[in-house]
Amino acid sequence: MRFSFKALLAFLATFVALLLLHLPLVRLPYFWDEAGYYIPAAVDFYRSWLLIPKTTLPVGHTPLVMIYLGLVWRLFGYSALATRAAMTLIAAATVTALYRLGRRVAGREIAAWSALLLALSPLFFAQSTLAHLDLTAALFTTLAVLFLLGEQLWLFALAASLAVLSKETAVVLLPVAWLYAWRRGRGFAAGRRAPLSAGATLVAPYVPLAAWGALVAPLIPLAAWALYYHHVTGYWTGNREYLSYNLYSTLSPARIFWSLLRRAYELFIGGFNWLLTACAAVGLWWERRGTGHGIRDSGYGTRDTGLGTRDTRLGTRDLGETPGPCPVSRVPCPPFRVASPVSQAPPWWPFIFLSAGLVAIYLLLLSLVGGAILPRYLLPVLPLFYLVAAALVMRLPRFLARLILATAAACFVWAWFINPPYPFPFEDNLAYADFIRLHEQAARVLETQPGQPRVLTAWPATDELTQPLLGYVRRPLRVAPVQGFTPQEFANVPPESFDVLYLYSRRWEPPGNWVARLPGWLRVQERYFDYHQQVAEEVLVAQYHLRLLAEMEYHGQWVRIYSH
Repeated sequence: MRFSFKALLAFLATFVALLLLHLPLVRLPYFWDEAGYYIPAAVDFYRSWLLIPKTTLPVGHTPLVMIYLGLVWRLFGYSALATRAAMTLIAAATVTALYRLGRRVAGREIAAWSALLLALSPLFFAQSTLAHLDLTAALFTTLAVLFLLGEQLWLFALAASLAVLSKETAVVLLPVAWLYAWRRGRGFAAGRRAPLSAGATLVAPYVPLAAWGALVAPLIPLAAWALYYHHVTGYWTGNREYLSYNLYSTLSPARIFWSLLRRAYELFIGGFNWLLTACAAVGLWWERRGTGHGIRDSGYGTRDTGLGTRDTRLGTRDLGETPGPCPVSRVPCPPFRVASPVSQAPPWWPFIFLSAGLVAIYLLLLSLVGGAILPRYLLPVLPLFYLVAAALVMRLPRFLARLILATAAACFVWAWFINPPYPFPFEDNLAYADFIRLHEQAARVLETQPGQPRVLTAWPATDELTQPLLGYVRRPLRVAPVQGFTPQEFANVPPESFDVLYLYSRRWEPPGNWVARLPGWLRVQERYFDYHQQVAEEVLVAQYHLRLLAEMEYHGQWVRIYSH
């Protein structure tokens, strides 16, 4: 697979476009988990070449993103601008990789639409400048799928290894790739004129040893990291609190069920994805209605599904025939090749197999583990979702399909600025920027208070006020931490333990909150997902005899600072 000068220009143009769109945001201080772990961990590597951080509690994440940011800072200096630009570069590469993948499996127009939808989707757009791990995992997962379909197994091994080193959960890519390779190899052995490499030693039916070496290779860096992390910390991953929150407390069958529903909602419904999901289903129905079956006539009368099975309604395609159009885009499929054990199939069906497998295994994994239900954890499969959705929508009449995709893109841009009528993570759209700006203003107010008062507040504001490297304060302030703003948290806080109370909206609580209006769903959220509404400020004012010092509000989020 050749990456041409045009591809480089497309990547640079995408980077410039994304950077310009994010220009008002690139100097913002760090947000939530950035401030809590990823930036301090990257700073430890930047300053001391530490792969396992010392200035923040290590949680076992593989270190590639922190290494990347540390190297960027060594080249350009430590700044929020350098961080945001570096992450935007990753986002641009992901959009470009999706376009390349779309060109391979579905044609130029579908590739362009899927890349546009990904770039404009509210979750991806918001994450495009944030120093989280999932964006980088999405890039290398997309490249791994591209190389696997392109029969470049050692490039697949490299991309999958980088995905695993970006975030350890990307290892779930490997079982899907193994199953795909086994099914493809089995298809070759079942009478096709595509013999396996002469003299190859098999370690599983129909697949040569060399191919399995490439497919298993990404386990090596993950195992090396786990051994090193265990040597330093005594844990194979995480720490006691991290494992308790993200693993031991999540294995209830009821919680797994509700987590699966929430994950499916995040991928298929949330952020106007419902529009694409619904129209993709209509597109699939439309084609079945028009052709009598779900596979468009490819022009050569027969076709192999590429997964070891044959579509008997269309007959048998001989290897080496002149390729017909792909079943989705009507553009010619590339001819079958015999260069490796994962070859010889039109790319659409192998791509559907890989995409469906990855989506299923990510939904299952993220329903089993992870205390926080954050949509960004699904970023590695988001590019695949948009490519499949765009391809299915394009099965509708061309004008209608283009109108639907353009409408979806416009809705995505709208969703940058509008919040849903229920609690959601601020990082799912540009609400995170409102959060940061409010906390910047609050930090300036607290810095001007005389006598270095003790500030009672909850994380992440505690880190914002005590770590100048995060960009909120010029000097550390005195902080009295509290776990949260629920009534239980304040039950044992004596008035003499603080001088100033810094309250803020830790979660989105809109008027007419749907969760609060549905008692059954509210009970589920409270029992399984640690949902609790904040204590009424009037209660705290009366309890501690407080007076309002400063108040700020922006787009439904707020900050209030009280003193005795």
